[in-house]
Amino acid sequence: MRLAEIGELPLIELIRRRFGQRSKGVIAGIGDDAAVIESNDNNLLITTDMMLEGIHFDLSFTTPYHIGYKLVSINVSDIFAMGGIPKYLLLNIALNKNIDKSFVDGFFDGVHDAAKLYRVSLIGGDMSSSKKGIAVAASLIGYSKKQIMRSGAKPGDKIYVTGNLGDSACGLEILKTAVSPKPSAISKGLKAESYPLTAKYKQKGLTWNIISPLIQRHLMPVARNPKSFAGYATAMIDISDGLFIDLTRLCNESKVGAKIYAEQIPISPQMKKASSIVGMDSLKLAASGGEDYELLFTAHSYPPAGGVKITCIGEITKKDRVVIDEKGRETKLKTEGYQHFGIKR
Repeated sequence: MRLAEIGELPLIELIRRRFGQRSKGVIAGIGDDAAVIESNDNNLLITTDMMLEGIHFDLSFTTPYHIGYKLVSINVSDIFAMGGIPKYLLLNIALNKNIDKSFVDGFFDGVHDAAKLYRVSLIGGDMSSSKKGIAVAASLIGYSKKQIMRSGAKPGDKIYVTGNLGDSACGLEILKTAVSPKPSAISKGLKAESYPLTAKYKQKGLTWNIISPLIQRHLMPVARNPKSFAGYATAMIDISDGLFIDLTRLCNESKVGAKIYAEQIPISPQMKKASSIVGMDSLKLAASGGEDYELLFTAHSYPPAGGVKITCIGEITKKDRVVIDEKGRETKLKTEGYQHFGIKR
């Protein structure tokens, strides 16, 4: 049977069943954003993520700096999703021998700036040659006094998300269809001259002020620190593959249902405007677009935001998982979002 016929989620479950027996001291293993290892003072949190050329990034509009920065951020997001503090970083890199040294310099500039932002230290890793394409991966070690897992949600808990959803997916669509990137002009930051809009979309009303925060969210996401509300959260996960698919993962671990109110899902004005111009459904992007790296969590009562935008989008139920639209109509919540191997359910 091909992987395309199995799908990512069932494949993970197969691995989990095979290696589900935990060693002594392992508090949480496969099934959460990070593994949790019992320690004397604070429990250790360990996570890993990889990024592959052609799958996770396109060099026609992504710089080495963006890749390095994003790689650190997505791993930090996993540690934050456990209510932890990131600390030590390891990197694995596979590059073709013909790549210019400037690529390596730019990549590590991005790693350096993100590591400085999150106060993590690079302590090692591995490097290899590749015959084709670029592959980078990171492992991050953090700690927590009391970790927040996906399995703690209870019926009656409210469901919250940070920030706005769908910005990254919309930003990616804009990069693919509405701009003509100039790689030679692309630098560490994001500048209008690096991503000029095509005449077609200029005429339709797209502007740099509209698209820049969307492109920023895709190329250089900043992980959300849950410090202000972690003490209130009963369960948490980061939104890496899409709201609905990641909510499904949380519900599966907690063995609960969910009721989501579609009109409460937070959508930025920029994403709403841009998606309408490029012909995409803003609600669908918010519900199933990947790589937002916002936090989805449950809590008994409204938590303090601490400078982070928090929106209640629904509540945990005993069994059924449904979405209520603006007219009060109820539909089954579909497990939609990004899955490797091309499976959508």
